[in-house]
Amino acid sequence: MYILGISAYYHDAASAILKDGDILAAAQEERFTRKKHDSNFPKNAIRYCLKEAGISVRDLGYVAFYDKPFIKFERILETYLAYAPVGIHSFIKAIPLWIKKKVWMKELIKKELGYEGKIIFPEHHESHAASAFFPSPFKEAAILTMDGVGEWTTASLGEGKDNLVTLRKEIKFPHSLGLLYSAFTYYTGFKVNSGEYKLMGLAPYGEPRYKDLILDKLIDLKSDGSFKLNMEYFNYCAGLTMTNKKFEKLFGGPPREPESKLTQKDMDIAHSIQMVTEEVMLRMAKHVHEITGNENLVLAGGVALNCVGNGKILKESSFKNIWIQPAAGDAGGALGSSLFTWYQYLGNDRVANNRTDFQKGSYLGPEYKNNEITYFLKSRNVPYTEIKNEEIPERIADLIAKGKIIGWFQNRMEFGPRALGSRSIIGDARSPKMQEIMNLKIKFRESFRPFAPSVLEEKARDYFELKTESPYMLFVAPVKGKKRRKNRKEDEDLFGFAKLNVVRSEIPAVTHVDYSARIQTVDPKTNPLYYNMIKKFDEKYHCPVIINTSFNVRGEPIVASPEDAYRCFMRTNMDYLIMGNTLLEKKSQKPLDKDIDWLREYELD
Repeated sequence: MYILGISAYYHDAASAILKDGDILAAAQEERFTRKKHDSNFPKNAIRYCLKEAGISVRDLGYVAFYDKPFIKFERILETYLAYAPVGIHSFIKAIPLWIKKKVWMKELIKKELGYEGKIIFPEHHESHAASAFFPSPFKEAAILTMDGVGEWTTASLGEGKDNLVTLRKEIKFPHSLGLLYSAFTYYTGFKVNSGEYKLMGLAPYGEPRYKDLILDKLIDLKSDGSFKLNMEYFNYCAGLTMTNKKFEKLFGGPPREPESKLTQKDMDIAHSIQMVTEEVMLRMAKHVHEITGNENLVLAGGVALNCVGNGKILKESSFKNIWIQPAAGDAGGALGSSLFTWYQYLGNDRVANNRTDFQKGSYLGPEYKNNEITYFLKSRNVPYTEIKNEEIPERIADLIAKGKIIGWFQNRMEFGPRALGSRSIIGDARSPKMQEIMNLKIKFRESFRPFAPSVLEEKARDYFELKTESPYMLFVAPVKGKKRRKNRKEDEDLFGFAKLNVVRSEIPAVTHVDYSARIQTVDPKTNPLYYNMIKKFDEKYHCPVIINTSFNVRGEPIVASPEDAYRCFMRTNMDYLIMGNTLLEKKSQKPLDKDIDWLREYELD
């Protein structure tokens, strides 16, 4: 039985495919079209999934779509009517697409696929819940989902047991933790639905000066994590912006112009909303623990990508074990809807062992074999050196130790927003200058943005105060005290971006200004080549930690193909690129010919 899952038409369209409940493949549409957060019908992702499964559309038993379009349309109509005549321009902009396409989703799917079989439509948060619980290692678990909005629901809690997920409580639109965070993303000059992680990265540079103001004026937060927003300050229900004039008056001015200089006020606002978000997340987690009594927790929804909040739940709640869907946002809904169909709709048995998850490291995307890589390189007359598999770990470890920055393109692409050692840019975490170099010369992004460490799983606790594995880079934890560097008091008392110039630990390139790190633990079973490379680096240079950032530049999706990887390599200041068994050195490359048709300009946001 093959089941195809689809998410589309909001952001991060994606597809996933199951064979008898086993996850065969999953990928976001953006990786194929090179349009970041592409929301269009995921034709390319579907084509990939069918190819990976070795089947055609006629072999599908079911197709699942990640939400209920009619209910979502109902919410949009009711909201506009409630705010009429305010929002008429937004209404006129939104409705034609719904009338022409979105509301007729069943017919659209059948037409796009040439499919005549059964289509299943779980609710949006059922898809999130299914994506969190069914791939988890747990036989039973408490469930918490949080995002911007699905149909009406913006957060839900419940539990999963065997082959069923049951959602007991929910918060409904317009009251939304995700949209609250996005409102501040907008106000601080970042792009909604893509800049939230920038806001999270900016937070440690500030002070929580606006926290009480937010709790007093914007959100009525209860002890169980439920809340209501004061909609007098927000414009997202019927307008084309997130915040309004009253919000601007409350915080002393208009939103920051995108790309303009960040001020201490922006940093303080970021810190304040991050603290409020963490408090809401923690209260919700404590409440779902109280009502379920379960020691396991699973999370999904876009807010579950707030790895600082996840770290707080891990540290301060009563849950012993936490598992988070790596593609926690809407892309993961494609996987969740297909799993919901297999387990909950069809009633198939589920066997879990409380140890190993079913996500396969989230390495669910396309893989390019050596012959495909060499064909591409030879067809473009690209110079390269071939090295044997067993030589790769030491060769790359030596290059990292020399301060080289390397594009690492190996095996199957990751599903979700994090690079996990398949489509990564890697470097030396011990270098005090590496964060600045990689931000400005490789990623072409803001210098304040932190980088994540990849660390050998068995040595993670030597470097970080982390009480669990973190294979999907979804927990933030402090660097251990013994690895920190003792600094002068005046260095510790610095404000804003002045904090950037202080070396804080033995691994400064992955230590954020608050001594935290967003950690990926690497184990030998899930990604043996990546693990062996880091292990060799540890053996020779006595450090089991390297920098791992996604293989892309700002405004571009993570690379998917050898062509994408080579283009990104050539247009940045990376020193080397390893693709399969081929090693490319920048100094040996010819300048790019801008006129040839396979090159595309990067679209920066």
